[in-house]
Amino acid sequence: MDRPAPLIIITGPTGCGKTGLAFMLAQDHPLEVISADSMQVYRFMDIATAKPTHLERGRLPHHLVDIRNPDEAFDAGSFVSLALEAIERIRSRGRIPVIVGGTGLYIQALIYGLCNAPPRSETLRRALRSLVDEKGAPHLWPYLKRLDPEIAARVAPQDAGRLIRYLEIIFLTGRAPSALHARHGFTRPGLDARLFCLNPERKTLYADIDTRVVAMLESGLVQETERLLKMGYARDLAPMKALAYKHVIAYLAKEISLDMATTLIQRDTRRYAKRQLTWNRGHYDPSCFYSKDSAFQEIDRLLRYQPPPP
Repeated sequence: MDRPAPLIIITGPTGCGKTGLAFMLAQDHPLEVISADSMQVYRFMDIATAKPTHLERGRLPHHLVDIRNPDEAFDAGSFVSLALEAIERIRSRGRIPVIVGGTGLYIQALIYGLCNAPPRSETLRRALRSLVDEKGAPHLWPYLKRLDPEIAARVAPQDAGRLIRYLEIIFLTGRAPSALHARHGFTRPGLDARLFCLNPERKTLYADIDTRVVAMLESGLVQETERLLKMGYARDLAPMKALAYKHVIAYLAKEISLDMATTLIQRDTRRYAKRQLTWNRGHYDPSCFYSKDSAFQEIDRLLRYQPPPP
């Protein structure tokens, strides 16, 4: 009996061509994409998240896209549960699931499983979020450094989401997140997967990001943001603080010019891509790094010679 193909995972920094690669592969293989993007899960947030259009999703089915409202919670645990269900459904139809996205925590959790961390505490999160709103995310970083210097070294001071989650774990369990991670190990994959991490030249990536930001604004990013605000999704909501929306909101509030908003979105997106590149180097084996062309060739070869289960 032919051995089923391993699960293909395509990841890499924002703007590196992950989705485009999936569409290239779908021309010759019966693929369906499972999105591993922490923002594309949200409805009504299309342009800023570079979400495939409905027409494109008609050509190549995408799962875990548009499944939550912007004020609804979604985390790595939710992703793993839904992704595993989608993998099973896709394979049962004789088609090939491919994970595509740049949220490294989601991909790590899918491959290795989740460590035994406590569930979210909305009361504690509100308290920590109020501190972030009042004093900024970097205000929390020294607390994490004092309580768990090992994990703090992996977190950017501006990364409010991870700072809040790690402090939440410490306050709820009295244990350092790094200790929980060490106990889990994250060294034995629970899933037969082949990971392809696109690794573009940084100068080219940054130029592509700057171009894409301009294209997003020309495609209606300001109008999309206005709609979200009119729907009642306030600027202090976590997804509304994402890279593009927060600066467009500042423009709409007449706090900055549109030119300044554009510059800030480009700057923050480049910084985000840099953090992703650093995270990828720290978590993935060098053998997983590919150019877009070499990834296409290897995935195409893999899919041709290891067919999906009947």
